[in-house]
Amino acid sequence: MSFATEPSQALEFRVRGRVQGVGFRPTVWRMARELGLAGEVLNDGEGVLVRVSGDQSRIAALFRRIERDPPPLAHIDSIERRRYSGRLPQEFRIAESIGGPARTQVAPDAALCGACAAELRDPDERRYRYPFTNCTHCGPRLSIVKAIPYDRATTTMAPFALCAACEAEYNDPTDRRFHAEAVACPSCGPTASVAPFGQAKISRAGDADAVEIAARLITRGDIIAVKGLGGYHLACDATNPEAVARLRRLKRRDAKPFALMARDLDVMRRYCAIDAVEERELTSVKAPIVLIRATGPERLPEAIAPGLDTLGFMLPTTPLHLLLVEQFKHPLVMTSGNISDEPAVVDDAEAYRQLADIASFALTHDRAIANRVDDSVVRVMSGRPRVLRRARGYAPAPLLLPSGFENAPDLLAMGGELKATFCLVKDGQAILSQHQGDLENAATLDDYKKNLALYRSLFDHAPSAIVVDRHPEYLSSKRGRAEADTRALPLIDVQHHHAHVAACLAENGRPLYAPPALGIVLDGLGFGDDGAIWGGEFLLADYNDYERLARLRPVAMPGGAQAVREPWRNLYAHLKAADAFTTPSAAGDWTALNGKPLATIDRMIAQGLNSPLASSCGRLFDAVAAALGVCADRQAYEGEAAARLEALAAAAPNEERGYAFEISGSELIDIDAAPMWGAILDDLRQGVSAPTIARRFHLGLAQSITEVAMRLAAARRLETVALSGGCFQNRLLFERVCDSLCEAGFTVLTHADAPANDGGLSLGQAAIGAAHLMRTDMTRDGKDGACVSASPAASFA
Repeated sequence: MSFATEPSQALEFRVRGRVQGVGFRPTVWRMARELGLAGEVLNDGEGVLVRVSGDQSRIAALFRRIERDPPPLAHIDSIERRRYSGRLPQEFRIAESIGGPARTQVAPDAALCGACAAELRDPDERRYRYPFTNCTHCGPRLSIVKAIPYDRATTTMAPFALCAACEAEYNDPTDRRFHAEAVACPSCGPTASVAPFGQAKISRAGDADAVEIAARLITRGDIIAVKGLGGYHLACDATNPEAVARLRRLKRRDAKPFALMARDLDVMRRYCAIDAVEERELTSVKAPIVLIRATGPERLPEAIAPGLDTLGFMLPTTPLHLLLVEQFKHPLVMTSGNISDEPAVVDDAEAYRQLADIASFALTHDRAIANRVDDSVVRVMSGRPRVLRRARGYAPAPLLLPSGFENAPDLLAMGGELKATFCLVKDGQAILSQHQGDLENAATLDDYKKNLALYRSLFDHAPSAIVVDRHPEYLSSKRGRAEADTRALPLIDVQHHHAHVAACLAENGRPLYAPPALGIVLDGLGFGDDGAIWGGEFLLADYNDYERLARLRPVAMPGGAQAVREPWRNLYAHLKAADAFTTPSAAGDWTALNGKPLATIDRMIAQGLNSPLASSCGRLFDAVAAALGVCADRQAYEGEAAARLEALAAAAPNEERGYAFEISGSELIDIDAAPMWGAILDDLRQGVSAPTIARRFHLGLAQSITEVAMRLAAARRLETVALSGGCFQNRLLFERVCDSLCEAGFTVLTHADAPANDGGLSLGQAAIGAAHLMRTDMTRDGKDGACVSASPAASFA
């Protein structure tokens, strides 16, 4: 940032970004006073205003320091400068907040900082063992905010009047709690308590506090509900097999892995091998759940993560959690507080109604949760952290859209139906919501609608268009169509896999007018232009258009949605498509097919009855898993078969031979798994281990993907490849494809800040919608430009 050389003048600086509720004003105040400048700093609806007078060189020094050393939780997007002619105080001060249109960022919730943790442990501190200790560098943000500007009066801390000591800290610019909106202490803040559910009795001993009582209950084998930042958790002793099994049964969560919380990294290392990148993520202010390989010297009960080779660990995120887990030398299960597939409970009365049949007690408190925010999930692949679920610690921090989108109109993208998010475009930024969950659940859909209203309020957002997935039955798309109709707004429908590619391009800063890239999208199900189900696609794509160049060969899904739940159906369909049944008894070679109604399936496929064609990579994973007896009859959760298959493959690290796939076609290339099935059967007959077969499948698939990419790149002179879709959450597949393409000289774009799965779909929709609207405006102005196709979606076969 350059400055003129006038000796003295008054300037006003507009600072935009994540600059409220993060200690930005006191930081500016301290810097300005150290430099001997006059003026003021204040919050308003657009961010922070700095009005300053004094020597020009000192003003320049102030803003160099602001850019170089902002507070830990701040993020500056832009600083605009203009002359200021109003009156300014002679000493630099922090002025009262003023209203205005909401254009600032709401900070994500942040994990407990080191300074607050030290106070928590110090008997001489007045916040010793106080479960709600926080400052401007940590604590609740999105989970407690109701409106902008972000001040105490607009949060769920409003009912707690500050005591004299806290008020002094709150008003002291030299204190790290200056205007920390959630500041509190035992004298004036929220209070923790242990509440019994049903007929449970609490045995109180001596002067034990609520957290100590909760720890004793866990030690004796109880399951307790714990009120966290953005919702309740369910906690138990992770080393107690009976407690873990009981939690699974009562929560109705058959197999999906449980999240774990440990007091420190040393506890985690007893069960996992943690690398430097994973350690950095675990100890960051975001404090996500990190998926780590379970290769430590000790083992937890198999029921923690059935069939998987990773454990999902996090460190304590709040002082309440820290006080609890510090009582244990081993991990606690800390899973979402809900019945399986329901959203996590946030309301205290609802916790009693929903969780009393699971937990005996609740470690709770009297600070309300304004907004549900789940724990985020991260996995390190190719040496970089990849967000699989974007929520606490990340949302609603915006992503800056690439060059060319600076003047993008405000719009709303509705996302998908599974792992749903929505995305607002405003001021050249994409504001991606926290993870919402699966909208097929009524309570999750209600929460999705609530959060839509919240974000509109927080960001003063009035969309000029609505963007939806092309699938006619997605609940998010139906909601978007209704919104567009009610508000008389343009509706843009976007093909599912085009949105995946666009999300990857946008996250990686691919400019609006850059040439098309080769997008490789591997996922479960997406609505295709031809009325079939897509899920293994090679698209030549930019933000405006796409062309399908290659695919996995389509195979029937007998039973439709039932085939997603029962992998044996996909195995049978793939074997039939490969002409693998050369004799009437050939089906008997595959144990997973024993006793199944194969004649009925034959008729369904032959007549096209509820057996849509799918080029789905997810269903191919299901088929191979079933062939190895993994989840053959039923998947307990989405992606279970694929996750277990990956874990199997990891147990054969020295195998480097992949199965062959057939690659054919010219205008539209097909990748056909047919040759693989005979090779798998030969290996099964020869007693080759399941891990070796699983790894050979992964390696063969990765090799075929790379080969097709290289063929297409040579034919089209392409240099850039974008990888997206939920199947690229598979570490082995992702790293093999990514490494092979990089070695071949490609620029490979991948996801990190937005999920590769459908959680990132709304970001891609938003980028495509914005590009469409801007090109439409250019066309109206007489400039050349093509529009995004918004043709009506075809119906399922």
